[in-house]
Amino acid sequence: MADKKSRQIIRHAKQQNNNAIVVATGCYAEVNKPELEKIEELDLIVGNAEKGHLIDIVEKYFENITNNLKNETEKQDLIYKIQNDIKIEEEKEFSDFGTVTYTEKTRAVIKVQDGCDNFCSYCIIPYAKGRVRSRKPESVIKEVREIVKNGIKEVVITGIHVASYGKDFKDDTRLIDLLEQINKVEGLKRVRLGSLEPNLITEEFVNRLENVDKICDHFHLSLQSGCNETLKRMNRKYTVEEFEYGVNLLRNKFNNVALTTDIIVGFPGETEEEFNTTYKFLEKIKFSKMHVFKYSMRKGTVAARMKEQISPEIKEVRSNKLIELSNKNEIEFLEKYIGKKLQILFESTIHDNYIQGHTTNYISVKTQGDSLENTIQSVNITKRDGLELVGIVEKKM
Repeated sequence: MADKKSRQIIRHAKQQNNNAIVVATGCYAEVNKPELEKIEELDLIVGNAEKGHLIDIVEKYFENITNNLKNETEKQDLIYKIQNDIKIEEEKEFSDFGTVTYTEKTRAVIKVQDGCDNFCSYCIIPYAKGRVRSRKPESVIKEVREIVKNGIKEVVITGIHVASYGKDFKDDTRLIDLLEQINKVEGLKRVRLGSLEPNLITEEFVNRLENVDKICDHFHLSLQSGCNETLKRMNRKYTVEEFEYGVNLLRNKFNNVALTTDIIVGFPGETEEEFNTTYKFLEKIKFSKMHVFKYSMRKGTVAARMKEQISPEIKEVRSNKLIELSNKNEIEFLEKYIGKKLQILFESTIHDNYIQGHTTNYISVKTQGDSLENTIQSVNITKRDGLELVGIVEKKM
């Protein structure tokens, strides 16, 4: 479905401006080049290793393209020449060039790692993104300091497989070491983690993380299935027992911890019994929120060649059951905080003079008031409104 939408957007871009140079880049361009080459509206396809040279490639294409290019063969010859002129090499280290930090008024998302070595059977990322590459700690810290100077109070540390941060370094630097360094940056108020692999959550990691006082008590652990047999077929590197152990470690150390996850339903070979095992495990763990995905076949992956593909109708039924469970758990989680005082980093005015923000454990809270953007306030929670909480600012700080 994502591929289909990408192709539609490419065609739409050309329709909006017939003279534009339309470029497809990223993972889809890397692994589905033959498919993209069939799109007449597309001028250039730039793979992941070439992205850092995107401006050079487009400029050279623009300089060379003329009415003399009579056919597709001449166009492809020109593209081949451009790529050879620029001498694109495979990326072996994390490159700061081209790294984008996505910044809002209150929060910045910093990518510290790229690539993945896990080769889950449903995932194309290792083939599209390559092996693990980590950003040097000094580069990350320098950027965090610059972000704080600009008034940002929260950073989100993320990557393709952020749990493997430092795996490619020659020393013993790992994610927890980076977090401890970030925690020392003056003026920074919050450090939030992106999606994590469950096997990162060890006793040593959690004990050290507890002392990172700016860390947000919200952890997104990608479970994918609550059944060991399904996890094996997915080539995930943990069992449900190991996952539960990690969950208990976090809940023992962080009193108000919010745990969220991703779940894939309808993975090839998932029987009714396996799905029910997953459902019971999810009932037991009680995540504060679950992101439920119906398995989508990805060409070039091991899972795409598996027999016993599950019908769309069965995927729909299973998906709806898990979404219903997720909504129930999320409401229960939210209602625990009614009558309590929470610290909110306010982000933006939404409607009717309400301003919205988030707790450290990523609960959305709104209150009436003004001039609160990018401030942290104590809020007394009075009620739940859908999937967010409503409160009154105790005393404007």
